Amino acid sequence: MLVADLVPLSPQWWLSRLYNELRVRREAVDFFTAYYAGDHPLPWLAPQARDEFRRVLRMSRSNYMGLVVDALVERLMVEGFRLGSSAADKETWRIWQANNMDSDSDQVILEAAKVGWSFVSVAPNPRDAKTPLIYPEHPAQCIVDYVPGSNRRERAAALKVWDDDWTGMLHATLYLPDGMWKLQADQPATFDGVDYRAEIDWQPRVERGTDDEGYARTNMGMIPIVELMNNPQLGEGGQSEIADVTDIQDRVNKTLADRLMTQDFGAFPQRWATGWPDEDENGNPTPEIDTAYDRMVTTNVAETQFGQFTSAPLDPYSTAKREDVKDIASRTRTPAQYLLGEMSNVNGETLKASESGLISKVRQRQRTFGEGFEEVARVARRLAGLDTTRDGSLETVWKNPEFRTEGELTDSLVKLQTLGIPLEVLWEKYGFTPQQIDRMKQLNDAAGSDPVLTNALRALQAPQTGGDAGGATSGGPGALPPAAA
Repeated sequence: MLVADLVPLSPQWWLSRLYNELRVRREAVDFFTAYYAGDHPLPWLAPQARDEFRRVLRMSRSNYMGLVVDALVERLMVEGFRLGSSAADKETWRIWQANNMDSDSDQVILEAAKVGWSFVSVAPNPRDAKTPLIYPEHPAQCIVDYVPGSNRRERAAALKVWDDDWTGMLHATLYLPDGMWKLQADQPATFDGVDYRAEIDWQPRVERGTDDEGYARTNMGMIPIVELMNNPQLGEGGQSEIADVTDIQDRVNKTLADRLMTQDFGAFPQRWATGWPDEDENGNPTPEIDTAYDRMVTTNVAETQFGQFTSAPLDPYSTAKREDVKDIASRTRTPAQYLLGEMSNVNGETLKASESGLISKVRQRQRTFGEGFEEVARVARRLAGLDTTRDGSLETVWKNPEFRTEGELTDSLVKLQTLGIPLEVLWEKYGFTPQQIDRMKQLNDAAGSDPVLTNALRALQAPQTGGDAGGATSGGPGALPPAAA
């Protein structure tokens, strides 16, 4: 049934609208997932040559798309959440870790970087009301629609569709602000190659907590599925990191295919002979010429000549491939040494400059992904019954994406300490997680309550000043205070 034939904003209208959009998106999800995995289309060849060279074509696929995505994702690591200017929020992080999201968030980011978007769902926990359930969702299974004019900030409805392995049926859950509708169809149609464009005959999926129509009231007043978009653009949504370089990847594969065929048929010179008689002086057929690296061919026939064609050079193919890979590096701001696998006579400053574009891109992606994760945390905090008055100031804490040597980093922090920067801020810049910082603060507090340990630590931390041996010592910012007499 067409969407135009249904009552606008009714559950049936939302189901038809969202499922049709999800089916359209599925093609992009499959396309970019295949390119990330290295399953590229085979390079073009003339039809009459395809069967003979199919083995060579399969060998020609060199996957740079996976490197482009991984170079970004490996530097995007969530370390905690902060409410306003306060320290890291322990309760939000507890919920996050209880759902394994400290590791599963990597999968969410990876899927979004691959195809342009991914999803996270939040649900009440029937066993522990203070710890809502958080699940990463595959981009081929979920879709979210927004209130017109809200600039993707107010979710109006969401749909999740998946194949149920136990029943072999297609399942769907439609999320609306006041509740959810559970449905099923007697045909798997999402992941097993069945034509998912066919019209679906949805029926209620009656489960515990639903009525006979498959409806369950939630009273959440919000859509519990959050979309995370990679590099979103106005009016278009998220964009895959490899959206505009798959054509270059195809060029690389074609160049490699040409090089492999040249290696087989052109790199080893073809030999030739002229004037070779068909019969000897007795009328017997002359044997075929058998050549090898350890044999010399001779003849008494003066008219016979031997030679070989010039071998085909392979350097032009290597140069063409290198230029294409450099195009991928410059367009995606991936350091060239990541893709080319070579580095020589590079000092620290040059290496840092080569990664500056990638670091800038990572920091930009942190802002967009951070907004999505913060919305997930807000939904979870609301379901957990936590105080939500400050949720508008919720901030995602990211691991520093820069790779710096220990000596360089320590030297810069020592210089910052002379400016009076608080010790906790320096710990954060060093790369300690909020949890490690909290533990170090507790250890410092414990040391401060022990006069003997305090004097010992102060003696180690503070440089000696001039004067007699019993003179006072002074430490820099963050040093322990003098012990009480």
